[in-house]
Amino acid sequence: MKLEDIKKIGVVGAGDMGHGIAEVALLAGYKVAMSDIKQEFVDKGLGRIKESLAKFVEKQKITQEAEKAMQASIQTFTDLEKAAKDVDFVIEAAPEILDLKKKIFADLDKSAPKHAILASNTSNMSITEIAAATGRPDKVVGIHFFNPAVLMKLVEYIKGDKTSEETMQLARDLITRMGKVAVRVEKDSPGFIYNRVNAPTMIYLGKLLDKWGVNAAEGVDAKMRKLGMPMGPYEIMDFTGLDVGYHSALYYADRVSPDYKPARWWKELIDANKLGKKTGHGIFDWSKGRPTIDLAKERADFDPTDMAAIQVNEATKLLELGVAKSMDVIDTAMVNGGGSAIGPFQMAKMIGYEKIVKRLEDLAKEYKTDVFKPTKTLVKLSQEK
Repeated sequence: MKLEDIKKIGVVGAGDMGHGIAEVALLAGYKVAMSDIKQEFVDKGLGRIKESLAKFVEKQKITQEAEKAMQASIQTFTDLEKAAKDVDFVIEAAPEILDLKKKIFADLDKSAPKHAILASNTSNMSITEIAAATGRPDKVVGIHFFNPAVLMKLVEYIKGDKTSEETMQLARDLITRMGKVAVRVEKDSPGFIYNRVNAPTMIYLGKLLDKWGVNAAEGVDAKMRKLGMPMGPYEIMDFTGLDVGYHSALYYADRVSPDYKPARWWKELIDANKLGKKTGHGIFDWSKGRPTIDLAKERADFDPTDMAAIQVNEATKLLELGVAKSMDVIDTAMVNGGGSAIGPFQMAKMIGYEKIVKRLEDLAKEYKTDVFKPTKTLVKLSQEK
């Protein structure tokens, strides 16, 4: 199958990611079949798409005629079998629960046409394991959008053990047609590129608030905002959903290192159903909209280079594992997936590899985690003149 053969895209899930991906597909000129398990979920997702398209018209980014055409191009379903019957490409955007994704893919394999590509928007989980639930593992691929999907440029496309090169090329072409920056992930590994590089910072951020208390989050975010970040790390956690990050942390704890077990304060917020923006409360209060971060409250005892050191260390692990081909690929992913002006390797050159290695050794001792120990690659880079 070639790009021009794709006429209709199925999206499984109408939540934050699902409805956003559906809108991206509509904006790229595709017919869309969006499904979810309850009518109220579908209706809410469709309503948010309509609101977003109306804003595009208001800002003169699309015409009213285009808006009407897009609204006519989307169908909604609560029956997955009906939704998938005539699609050419499916993107699953269900919660980050591996068994749930396996079930969805087994059902899609039965319902979708034999030529259809089945893609998962999972942010962390094994494409190979998801594909094993189907009879077409060569046609299963990871396509990882970032939130909000309509605005964020990065989309990772991930090769499972049995994903064909034809499927990978088609995924790249589709992502490019959607106006996104396609970054290839060569090997199926937890977190892929962007989330994996950021993953150990979640250990660090978790331990900071265990030590300082949840109220210290504002001081950390203030420091990062003053450096030019559009959102601080704790606000991002709230924005994407503390439950999403929590499930991801549990997955990393199982697949990468037990050090990823979520911090005590994090579990307490989850247990209290304080999940961030989606519930109105999380680390911050979202009940009146985006929280106000007082930049005057920046913490002098928080050093942002700790985050950079942890990220570049994890990035070198991806090179060692063959997940990414080069430093440039990783830097491209990190710049386009978040608000950073430069990637971790560009940052490392500015800070100095020798300084980064020394700081990582100190962090590994202070927080008693091997995850922060500098890699052989990083040590080698620090010794080069």
